[in-house]
Amino acid sequence: MNIGFVVNEVNTEKANYSTIFLAQRMHNQGHTVYLMGVGDLAYYPDGYMGATATQADPKHKYKSGATYLEAIQGDKANKVRVTARDLDVLMLRNDPSAEAEGRTWAQNAGIIFGQLAMRHGVIVLNDPTSLSDAVNKMYFQHFPEAVRPRTLITRDKDEIKEFFNEQKNNIILKPLQGSGGSGVFMVKKEDATNLNQIVEAISRDGYVIAQEYLPEATEGDVRLLVMNGEALQHKGKYCAIHRVGSKDDIRSNLHAGGSTKAAKVTQTMLDLVELVRPKLIQDGMFLVGLDIVGNKLMEINVFSPGGLYDASEMEGVDFSEPLMAALERKVHYKKTYGVQIDNKTVAMI
Repeated sequence: MNIGFVVNEVNTEKANYSTIFLAQRMHNQGHTVYLMGVGDLAYYPDGYMGATATQADPKHKYKSGATYLEAIQGDKANKVRVTARDLDVLMLRNDPSAEAEGRTWAQNAGIIFGQLAMRHGVIVLNDPTSLSDAVNKMYFQHFPEAVRPRTLITRDKDEIKEFFNEQKNNIILKPLQGSGGSGVFMVKKEDATNLNQIVEAISRDGYVIAQEYLPEATEGDVRLLVMNGEALQHKGKYCAIHRVGSKDDIRSNLHAGGSTKAAKVTQTMLDLVELVRPKLIQDGMFLVGLDIVGNKLMEINVFSPGGLYDASEMEGVDFSEPLMAALERKVHYKKTYGVQIDNKTVAMI
């Protein structure tokens, strides 16, 4: 199988990122693996999208993500031109929200070039047509109300103040655009005098999400990976991590200083997966990360869900194995059926 991974930038990837973990495992299994930053993408005169991609030595197997990363970020990395005709699968693993400052041109690049690749029969995951609807957190509001905290999205300070009072003076404020815990505030009763300032600061860049505060958030959240609309399992273990925020920080996201420990996946969490499953299938969302607090979802990460490496380490099983098997199965179906099945369908079988 020939697979390309689109990331924000190859030289900013880290050894414990899910993309590198999966790429290294696939490389070692004999698959042809290319990594490409959004700035490496191109559309060529022959009508094919492609990229100047980075590839590790095909003749060498790498013991870890760290040694694989060194191979693709070092001076000896292979730079090769690839086009859609060279690929079976293109995985869009770039995070548009990370490009909000300084590289706005890069925000939709993966989606746009992914759509071009799809025209030539490449399996693009997650489906780029649906990803175009998910470039901000508004996508979350398309899922059943039963899975979401009570939410207001507005730029009106008075509406947020009213919501603040309705929620017994305890809410979460965050930007509609963004990820990684950036710009997230918990506003308590004693912080009421700062409410206007916080709203003003967030609203400079767009809409503000005001969300009910879930008391269970003090214990962190659980990131549960979902593949093909089902909780990702391997050898009886779930691919999940329990993320805990640093002291006095409500954000459990790892980029915001959080830490991880083993997660206990409950029936309540699996019930949430069942509730979001139809929408994920409809949209061709092959691999997503559910961020769970209590009996609610805080977020559905559809662009670059992490946790694959950490969950594998904690649970003692290699969660890249069922992922690789699923990708191989999709390639088989695509080669068998060709244009008879669309990208959203093949993404979820």
